[in-house]
Amino acid sequence: MPTAPTDSEYGTTLVPTVTPFSNGSVDAEAVADLAEFVLDEGADGLVPCGTTGEFASLTDEEYETVVQTSVDAADGAPVLPGAADTSVAGTLDRIDTAADCGADAVLIVLPYFHGANDPSGNERFLRAVLEETSLPIILYNIPSCVGQSIDADLVEAVADHPDLAGMKDTSGDLTHFLEIIRRTGDDFHLFQGWDSQLVPAVSMGATGGINAVSNYYPGLMSEAIDAAAENDMERGRDLQLNDIAPMFNTSLEYGFAPTTKSVLVERGVIDDDSVRPPLVELNDEQVATVRSLLDETIAAAE
Repeated sequence: MPTAPTDSEYGTTLVPTVTPFSNGSVDAEAVADLAEFVLDEGADGLVPCGTTGEFASLTDEEYETVVQTSVDAADGAPVLPGAADTSVAGTLDRIDTAADCGADAVLIVLPYFHGANDPSGNERFLRAVLEETSLPIILYNIPSCVGQSIDADLVEAVADHPDLAGMKDTSGDLTHFLEIIRRTGDDFHLFQGWDSQLVPAVSMGATGGINAVSNYYPGLMSEAIDAAAENDMERGRDLQLNDIAPMFNTSLEYGFAPTTKSVLVERGVIDDDSVRPPLVELNDEQVATVRSLLDETIAAAE
């Protein structure tokens, strides 16, 4: 297994971008502004319409708008939209939309309502999608939302499929993450989605990260990945413990989309922090906490 990020056509620092709204509608101009901001600040690519992007609150038309706008704004940088759905047909429809927009790959999850009544069901689902997909696929393991984890046996069973590029793991289970690394080869791109485990994961051979905090700290996240890859563990430890972890823990408590949008407003990247129900915006006390953490991190970097 490698001890540094595997070379990847998608890069190592990918941003699961929020979906900005204005007057209740998707703000395409703000989608483009955010894409340009994170890429200018050091990100390698974009992951729109994921969990932080409130994909489950978007209509099909809005999904297409966000993906197309992201592809256009990326100007050639990789774009890997989420394509989550509860059925094979629905997942393939989302993949085809992303492909028509010019995306490079997609992230998919296991069905999140009808869970498999036998472990073989999850493999049948993934193979059915893989056999018909029009884009490379990255599995997205987020058991807190889906209700089940993509276990190591399943990953190993499908890892050699030519259209499976890798996995994002947001389980928060570092032991599980390392088991996936152990069972897959150098061509399998494994991204850490649990921000507070980014440096440990990369130091053990992960490709990089797809992290909510990178919406507003793309350069910092990229620096942390590079430090881990170069075995500069003093620098990596400092970034992980003092910069990444505090904001990640706050986002975990307050909600990733609301917190991220609040910080982006504070940074002047977007103008509107509104989210869609059942999410709610941060209250004044929470905004003050986020602002304090942001100020501390920016001051430390200067």
